[in-house]
Amino acid sequence: MTQNTSFDAFTMWKGLYEKTESTWRDSIQETLQKESFAEGLGQFQSQYLQYQELVNNMTASYLKQVNMPSREEIANVATLVINVESKLDDLEDQIDGNKDNTTKEIEHLKRVVTTLDKKLDRVIQLLDKSSGSATKTNSVQIPEVSPVPAISNAKK
Repeated sequence: MTQNTSFDAFTMWKGLYEKTESTWRDSIQETLQKESFAEGLGQFQSQYLQYQELVNNMTASYLKQVNMPSREEIANVATLVINVESKLDDLEDQIDGNKDNTTKEIEHLKRVVTTLDKKLDRVIQLLDKSSGSATKTNSVQIPEVSPVPAISNAKK
């Protein structure tokens, strides 16, 4: 049997990883546990926050100069729009809820008006009958009066 002596890169990288992993892990762990590292990280974070505040202020100043709304102003407008939409939805719900009641009331009023119209027609018919019979029974003939000649005041 012949032994294979070809070069295997994966095996080489695996061996290198196994040899150096524990050393790097220990040194990183030691560095993270040092107080000086934590202080440096805190200073970096503080400087980053100052830089971010400076950039935000400059951006707000620029947007104000070019008359553009800021993110906060757009968010406020969006909130107002959402509030208006919710109020519109509430109004639509109220209108839809009242629609059935209003339709029923209108139909009821139509029936009542129709009934009143029929009763009024009956009253008119009865009045016509009673006035017609009253004119027949109580009819008085008024004689025609001839016109009176005009008297002239002219002196002869």
